[in-house]
Amino acid sequence: MSRAGNIWRNFDWLLVLLAIGLTVFGVLMIRSATLGAIDPELINRVPNQIRYAILSFLVMFGLAALDYRLLGGITPWLYGLMVMLLVLVFFFGVEGDGGLTRGWLNIGIPIQPSEIAKLLIVVTLAQFLARNYEKIGDLRTLARAALHIGVPAGLIFIQPDLGITAVFAVMWLIMMWASGLKLRHIAIFGFAFVLALPFVWTRMEVYQQQRIVSFVFPQADPDAYYNILQANISIGSGGLLGKGYAQGPQNVGRFLRVRHTDFIFSVIAEEFGFVGATAVMILIGIVILRVLRGARIAPDPFGSLICYGVAAFLFFQTAVSIGMNLSLMPVTGLTLPFISSGGTSLLSTLAGIGLAESVIMRGRRV
Repeated sequence: MSRAGNIWRNFDWLLVLLAIGLTVFGVLMIRSATLGAIDPELINRVPNQIRYAILSFLVMFGLAALDYRLLGGITPWLYGLMVMLLVLVFFFGVEGDGGLTRGWLNIGIPIQPSEIAKLLIVVTLAQFLARNYEKIGDLRTLARAALHIGVPAGLIFIQPDLGITAVFAVMWLIMMWASGLKLRHIAIFGFAFVLALPFVWTRMEVYQQQRIVSFVFPQADPDAYYNILQANISIGSGGLLGKGYAQGPQNVGRFLRVRHTDFIFSVIAEEFGFVGATAVMILIGIVILRVLRGARIAPDPFGSLICYGVAAFLFFQTAVSIGMNLSLMPVTGLTLPFISSGGTSLLSTLAGIGLAESVIMRGRRV
């Protein structure tokens, strides 16, 4: 049998089938959340998500077929592309749905460079750490690694997009730990982050500060509290088995705002109950575990770190998205992977699965 055939024999069909199934389920939930809408933007959400899903599936299989090690030779170009896209946002950026962030570029279709950067930084940082893992405790290596992610993260923060900036920080920390960073160094970075919080607070937009304040003191902002309250009512009203698809009163009655993006988990809980919501979390959890399996069987540190980076943003976004629906975390605007409406977000998520598959297909037998 050919070498290519041997590679495809290692293809993780469970991982891909779960990704496809969750994406299809996401389209159905977006349909439920926008059913009966009169706003053209909302009406177009489902067909747009389907188009992006088809494109994302092609990218996923394309990246799986591509040997990920080839990307290691062009990481300077990938890093330059990432920075260029983020800089272009400041000159040609357009506002997203909420009108709070000018983080999109219109190139015939709207794209969100920060989502593309999320995937590119996984590849470029993985290559940097793989080349320097023997010197990971060296102060100069740590400084260069911090600068490597600090430039794009800073450009995203001033868009302003606090959610994706937090994703970058978590990916950096997990990938640094996976490359051998000692716990004492992690503790030092944690202490430095706490010291930097007052500075970060002063650089945040007013609406971002209000979201955090309303999380700590829910009654301080009645408008923001309304969204959180309706999300809690939606989740609670779902009970054990839910109200049924497209039958949730909070969803159908339009009491739940931004239900197709930020609060889509509340729609799931209302319509499919505790059982359905738990099933979604378990399925996403299995996806993350399959990606982490790729890190375990990867033939080299570069592939292993790619899988750790993909698993990191999948886990963090899932935890934050569900957490803000349950009033456990501030509202950040992060999408629920595979499920929430958002074309570029879906593209980066499925492209990440494609990269993980590329590593798994070329991995060691265990």
